[in-house]
Amino acid sequence: MEKLIQITSGRGPLECQWVTAKVLKTFLEEAKQNKIEYEIVHRESGDENLTLKSVTVLLKGDEVTEFLKNWIGSICWIGKSTFRKLHKRSNWFIGVFELENNKKIDFNEKDIQFQTVRSQGSGGQNVNKVNTAVRATHIPSGQSVFVQDSRSQLENKKLSIIRLKEKVMAVYIQQLEKNMQETWNHHFRVQRGNAVRTFSGTDFKRNHEDRSFKKRRNALKNELKNYRNDLN
Repeated sequence: MEKLIQITSGRGPLECQWVTAKVLKTFLEEAKQNKIEYEIVHRESGDENLTLKSVTVLLKGDEVTEFLKNWIGSICWIGKSTFRKLHKRSNWFIGVFELENNKKIDFNEKDIQFQTVRSQGSGGQNVNKVNTAVRATHIPSGQSVFVQDSRSQLENKKLSIIRLKEKVMAVYIQQLEKNMQETWNHHFRVQRGNAVRTFSGTDFKRNHEDRSFKKRRNALKNELKNYRNDLN
């Protein structure tokens, strides 16, 4: 069984982005413990290092549904923020949602079923007497097209393949767009309260980046010193 899961900070502040990254780590650790395979499909980095606005994970395993019972919904993290030391808030909420998993359709001509029929409408006696029109159906998706442009059955068959592929891919793109809209809506649906899981911690620390280049200078000095020793 496969499930597509999104962990999102919604429109929450930087603290929620930090929580999203922390919860993801715990989420994947528990998935591994339950022998569930996972793949990170997409991630959107947060406004600070080691923070995430959202992440989408594909889960595979027999126990996925049972595993997710303790995760789907709002997640609460209790802790004081050191991003904003004077901020009084201590409860931070993020969301875990299940997304519709649209598998990409592999269009293969072997999966097409062809049916020859008589052309419809005007076109002369030959059109109505000979089975030159073609109805093509893509078995995996159920999409079909009817082509009678040419008096040649072979030409109509070629056109049907082209048009059927365009139709199948158009439907797939529509499904993706729907999925993307659903994903976006989840960013607005993170609710406070009624949390399915609650965590706590106070390590809301920004990642300090050393801009003094002190370590680099010391390394260069040692390099130069060793070089001089080698010359002597």
